Amino acid sequence: MNLLLLAIAPGIAICLFIYFKDRHNKEPLAWLLISFILGILSVVPAFIAETLLDGPVKRSFGSGITATAISAFLVVALSEELSKFLVVRYSAYNRKSFDDPFDGIVYSVVISMGFATLENVAYVMQHGYATGIFRMLVSVPAHATFGILMGYYVGLAKFSSQKKFYYLFLGLFWAVLFHGTFDFFLFVGKTWMHLAGALLSFIVAIKLSRRAIRKKQAISGSYFKQNSYPDETNKSLFDRE
Repeated sequence: MNLLLLAIAPGIAICLFIYFKDRHNKEPLAWLLISFILGILSVVPAFIAETLLDGPVKRSFGSGITATAISAFLVVALSEELSKFLVVRYSAYNRKSFDDPFDGIVYSVVISMGFATLENVAYVMQHGYATGIFRMLVSVPAHATFGILMGYYVGLAKFSSQKKFYYLFLGLFWAVLFHGTFDFFLFVGKTWMHLAGALLSFIVAIKLSRRAIRKKQAISGSYFKQNSYPDETNKSLFDRE
């Protein structure tokens, strides 16, 4: 029972954190619960894709650094982030309650936490407390940062008539890039240097995620004061503040 609570708690805590960061127009709790459940269900297509791709990659590239990179970025990161992205795009994105650019972050994170929670339960129940603590501090929050990066651009897409598909692509691209980088260092070796590489990518993702939250909060605040969104053209997370 304690292991199960350890596995579930991080995802729930992050959902609550992002819910309270939505200061101006909170999403209906029922839709957030549905999004969380859909995030859990999105594990299924991701698992199927990873299972189908893993064998051909190993047969084609063996077990070297190239195979590890392909496994991290294309087999795992792309399969998982695309599965989450499709839920965001074809469920949350089309709801009437998605009426604020910050909502892209909220729904993407909640869906990501549904995915990460089920994944976390599987890992923690199999490997125990040490794995549970590591994943509570690193792996589950990493999934949250991938969701924030995706959601930042999904929010831009929702309110951009000219660059919708460009922003949707960027949302998926950055989530896959950071997810793949994080996994690559963990897959390639078990030394402290490999762990440091994964943690460095995680720290960069945290920094960008904090910037994304601040920017979206400012945009939402402007809207609810002026009843119009400021121009979001070329609002890159990499712009200097």
